Amino acid sequence: KRLVRIVYKVHKVCKVHKVTCFIDFMNFMNLIFFVMKKIGILGFQGAIIEHERQIKAIGHEPVIVKYPEQLEEIDGIILPGGESTTMGKILNRTGLMEPLRGKIQSGLPVWGTCAGMILLAKELVNDSVTHLGVMDIAVRRNAYGSQIDSFATKKVIPAVDSKEIELVFIRAPYITSVKDGVKILCELDGHIVAAEEKNMLVTSFHPELTDNTAFLKYFVSKI
Repeated sequence: KRLVRIVYKVHKVCKVHKVTCFIDFMNFMNLIFFVMKKIGILGFQGAIIEHERQIKAIGHEPVIVKYPEQLEEIDGIILPGGESTTMGKILNRTGLMEPLRGKIQSGLPVWGTCAGMILLAKELVNDSVTHLGVMDIAVRRNAYGSQIDSFATKKVIPAVDSKEIELVFIRAPYITSVKDGVKILCELDGHIVAAEEKNMLVTSFHPELTDNTAFLKYFVSKI
């Protein structure tokens, strides 16, 4: 009887709001039960404004993180593209490196794009200095060449979206190897360009430089 009542209510809502299929109904329910998240963006350098714009576009609150105490007020954090060596130095100089590492190790959802991927990697193939070193991946910096070698392509990433996503690569790294527990989300020409491990997500490319918010929504769904 309880199931019958639930099905009846679903049918009634669909009829009133002209929801024509299950996916539309689920989207409608998501709107009803939507909870705004505070999404941090490491605020020292890189595509901060672009990430901020996309976070606002999907209805969440961006927080520009520059101080350790701000880590207590966010639900997840994005490490944007930029210059990883500079970002690593600033993390150390501001005293944010250790608190951020601890938060990630304790389960704070984190998404590293481009330079953010380098910050998270436990191993850098062409650099002896690592930074946060929390994700079981080996990364090659500037693997696709210099700024002039930047490019964009499109690819379907099934875990993220059934439609093609534009992938923008700017002085991009890629993952050369992963350890057990790391899930590969996307490969391009035999190179790993997106992966996840527990609460950590990384991409070689810059979804924030496009109008497609699928990858951001995927990250937020993990929070």
